[in-house]
Amino acid sequence: MMSLEVAVAAAMFVGVVAYAVLGGADFGSGFFDLTAGSSRRGAEMRTLVDHSIGPVWEANHVWLIYVLVIWWTGFPESFAAAMTTLVLPLLLALLGIVLRGASFAFRKYSATLGQARLFGVIFATASILTPFFLGTVAGAIASGRVPAEGVGDRWSSWMNPTSIFGGLIAVGTCAFLAGVFLAADAARSDKVRLAEDLRLRALVVGAFTGVVVLVALVPVSEDAPTLSEGLAGRAAALVVVSALAGTATLWLLWERRYSLARWPAVVAVASVVSGWGVAQYPWLLVDEVRIVDAAGASATLQALLVAVGLAVVVVLPPLAYLLRLTQSEEWSRH
Repeated sequence: MMSLEVAVAAAMFVGVVAYAVLGGADFGSGFFDLTAGSSRRGAEMRTLVDHSIGPVWEANHVWLIYVLVIWWTGFPESFAAAMTTLVLPLLLALLGIVLRGASFAFRKYSATLGQARLFGVIFATASILTPFFLGTVAGAIASGRVPAEGVGDRWSSWMNPTSIFGGLIAVGTCAFLAGVFLAADAARSDKVRLAEDLRLRALVVGAFTGVVVLVALVPVSEDAPTLSEGLAGRAAALVVVSALAGTATLWLLWERRYSLARWPAVVAVASVVSGWGVAQYPWLLVDEVRIVDAAGASATLQALLVAVGLAVVVVLPPLAYLLRLTQSEEWSRH
């Protein structure tokens, strides 16, 4: 039977997976915005990006807030340890979230082309750097560099092989996921040339990310042995699922079956993130603090589960409806 502490940690990790998938597709659009080309040549791509993420980009960050609230409420000491040790990448990620959101909004109301270009570059650059820094945070925790008492080394904790590869994988998976969704949006809008362009880019990004993941296995096995052991053991099935789903996504893109390609792409990213979580179980801070030891008072954990249950009833249905509208173009006909 699942303990109360593990149930709350699992609820929190569901938010991590949701943010990786939904927020990841959001962040990844910045890669295609940045590489779209000049103002004239890239106008169609950037218009598609605005059209695709405009209705959902704020809603996607609900999951980040959800994760942080559960973490600091349910596991306060581990939260404090991570925040003090990883303050630099977390602040850089926060800065990126603020800058990309502000510049995304300001670009639409720019008075001149020069202002629009400036805000566009800020949006695209922040969209790439933010998942990178979030990936380094995950790598720092997974490699056991966040001490239980906090105030670990503020540089080596996230400037290490596991963290760097974690950041690169985060950027790659976000861009791949965004490419698949943008290609489906372009095809649904009968933009054949743009869909073909996105198809080719997504295939390249997906293949490159797969290579990075394979290369990362070597340094991670030495730098993060606990994580590596978990990936080869209890999380092995999720690793296989991720590889199969990623391959299926590439094949569906190759066959130009854009709508169907979205589903295995989501499964691939969700499996990667879930594999990380399962691999480091039962640790909350790897090699430092276990989930059951990091948890707060039982009354607090029980209240959190009640709040999560209410959120499932009150928040999930409108979020699901929002995604249904945006993925079917129904919202544009309202």
